[in-house]
Amino acid sequence: MHIVPQAEREPLIVLERLAKWFDEGDQRRFVLHDVSGSFEKGEFVVLLGKSGSGKSTLLNLIGGIDTPSSGTIRFGNRELTALNERERTLFRRENIGFIFQFFNLLPTLTVIENILLPLELNNRADNAGKRHAQDLLERVGLGDRANSYPDKLSGGEQQRIAIARALVHDPLLILADEPTGNLDVETGQQVLELLDVLTRRAGKNLLMVTHSSDVVGVADRVFHMQHGKLHEGVPGLPVPAM
Repeated sequence: MHIVPQAEREPLIVLERLAKWFDEGDQRRFVLHDVSGSFEKGEFVVLLGKSGSGKSTLLNLIGGIDTPSSGTIRFGNRELTALNERERTLFRRENIGFIFQFFNLLPTLTVIENILLPLELNNRADNAGKRHAQDLLERVGLGDRANSYPDKLSGGEQQRIAIARALVHDPLLILADEPTGNLDVETGQQVLELLDVLTRRAGKNLLMVTHSSDVVGVADRVFHMQHGKLHEGVPGLPVPAM
């Protein structure tokens, strides 16, 4: 586990009294309620929670995919919740990489074309970008599969490609939503170790949502969602002193 010295810590993300609700007739249903907290630069943070606890909703808010009903999100010196939809989209393309449970690779594109997508969106798919994409493909152990299509790869291989795609545009933050949830235990552990190594080596922040406590040992900090509220630590265990 990599611990960032207290004197060097600086919040990358600050959440202030976030709430997300839906009105259903005359009833208001809260998904998130009064969520506050901060995630420091250089941290690997795990967010635990059962299905329906609000953890994926929180990830979507931090990623700018959705907007809160109330409250604010600051990303460095930018207030994400003050941006309009187009501004959030551009911010997300430049600063955030996503990894999903079901990989979300485009089946009509080759492996290398899938990895290059974030660079295409940012107008950076030049020769240097293509070399970087191929280098990442080598680092995830699939350098010889550049021209294969996703349906020819195993689940673990597809998730490795998704990791390379998330890192290729050099984002500040990687958001991973159940990245091992669709894999067997052994393959999931291999993917987790690869993700940990690649994000730490590149100095990235990683926020991983999961329902599994198996990843707790590699995280710098652990939070859990319960009934739409955010709590630090593993349920039933004390928060460790830093």
